[in-house]
Amino acid sequence: MEVKRFQSGKFPYSYKNEISALIESESGVTLKNHGGKKYRVCLAYPNTYHVGMSSHGFRTIYALINQRDDALCERAFVPEPDIYDEFKRTDTVLFSYESLTPLTSFDIIAFSVSYENDYLNILKILDLAKIPLFAKDRTETHPLVIMGGPCAFMNPEPLAPFFDVVCVGEGEPIIGIFFSKLKNSTGKLEFLKSLSGTDGFYIPDEIPQKVKRVYVKDLNTLSLPSQLITENTEFSNMYLVEAMRGCPWKCRFCAISSIYGPPRKRQFYSVMEEIERVKPYCLKVGLIGPSLTDYPRLEDVLSAGGVEFSITSLRASRKSGEILPLMKEKQSVSIAPEAGSERLRRVINKKITHEDIINTCRLIFENGISLLKLYFMIGLPTETHTDILEIISLVREVRALSKRGHISLSVSPFVPKAFTPFQWHPMESSQVVKERLKTLKSALKKDGIQVHHDTAGLAYVEGFFARSGKEAAQVLCIMLKRKLNLKAAVAEAHVDYEKTLFGKLTFDSPLPWDFIDSTTADKQTLWNDYIVAIS
Repeated sequence: MEVKRFQSGKFPYSYKNEISALIESESGVTLKNHGGKKYRVCLAYPNTYHVGMSSHGFRTIYALINQRDDALCERAFVPEPDIYDEFKRTDTVLFSYESLTPLTSFDIIAFSVSYENDYLNILKILDLAKIPLFAKDRTETHPLVIMGGPCAFMNPEPLAPFFDVVCVGEGEPIIGIFFSKLKNSTGKLEFLKSLSGTDGFYIPDEIPQKVKRVYVKDLNTLSLPSQLITENTEFSNMYLVEAMRGCPWKCRFCAISSIYGPPRKRQFYSVMEEIERVKPYCLKVGLIGPSLTDYPRLEDVLSAGGVEFSITSLRASRKSGEILPLMKEKQSVSIAPEAGSERLRRVINKKITHEDIINTCRLIFENGISLLKLYFMIGLPTETHTDILEIISLVREVRALSKRGHISLSVSPFVPKAFTPFQWHPMESSQVVKERLKTLKSALKKDGIQVHHDTAGLAYVEGFFARSGKEAAQVLCIMLKRKLNLKAAVAEAHVDYEKTLFGKLTFDSPLPWDFIDSTTADKQTLWNDYIVAIS
């Protein structure tokens, strides 16, 4: 759907018309009356509608809250830049999508936070909503502001001062506990006190004790609510089916296996029941899982007739070769070698060989896939210039497999994440990262291969907030109010930028997230694994 910007009337009326048209184009949207004894929740995603509605977790939480008789849930997103400017110029209060209700009228504003680069957008939403940024400055009359999502159970500290509650764990069990405690409380302070010490909840205005992450023990016990579907997102008109959660491979750079462990798989009958249920009104299904080639009977799922399947990425393995013929409608396939050399893949614990990569790519071309996307990281621990040259060599070997099809590279700088063995490792310097990106781009340009990457600066924003403590909250405020970039804001806040990103940490170094019990791997085990990797 495409709506001409501000085609009638003045802002915000024309923008409200755009949102109403957007809602009408969706299926599965829930519209509830604000009357009666319902808790009114605005679920906010700190990015645009297009990005937020690509999040399976966001869509799931929206549906689960609306399943409840005692609650309603509507959505809000950070406006596109030109719309954001109009909100500021006209001093308009940000409103929800479903009922165009100002966010200040809700009981709860719940942020789903997946990426560190979205942190500034959280403040933008609160600012547009006319809600004090810091929790300490809000009163009983303000909405309760809570945080969930992956960043909440990695390192929530840079954002903690802005939130009344941080939900540490997976949404399904969190929601039930949250509303049960809320129903039995007479006010905000009593509610926060009731959550204190409860597994899965961190109250930032207290001195943090150990907070234990909660998670779903058995995915087959979950109720599966109806799901929002829209054409205006990454997964256009696609219903998302989660086949598994957590990853068994434990790559040392990746937080998924730690924060979403242990690996859990839905039973085949459960997956098929959900697919059969949505067939009458949705012809496209996206299978969700971090390593779907490890899902049992994947071939049987993909053989189901009457629906077109999409898989986010494949692991370079023999199993991928077996399922490729079942993906005849697929135009592009992604695999992630991550590193070009066998040596560096051993360092990061990426358990695929050169032969696995080549054989999988050969099968991808043989099955007529028109675009092969390869994902690599640079700046990994122990990486040298030789490892970059091996990426070039590997990609050229893949290109030589077939003259058909296009190849593109997506390259990301390494960012250390909480609860991974590499959480102690510093980021590579900007100069080295830029030189290695330049080497890749200039070499592969001659082979007609595109290299896509974000700016190095975005990686350092991500890394800074991934490794910071509460001192980073002031940095965010300065970035918002003074419209400064990260380095300028850090300097004004007197925070050590170099130490945060590039400082060497030891086992005894205090980590901002030490108070979170991830329930998957203890600190000593992670440290031992880190030492093995870099030795």
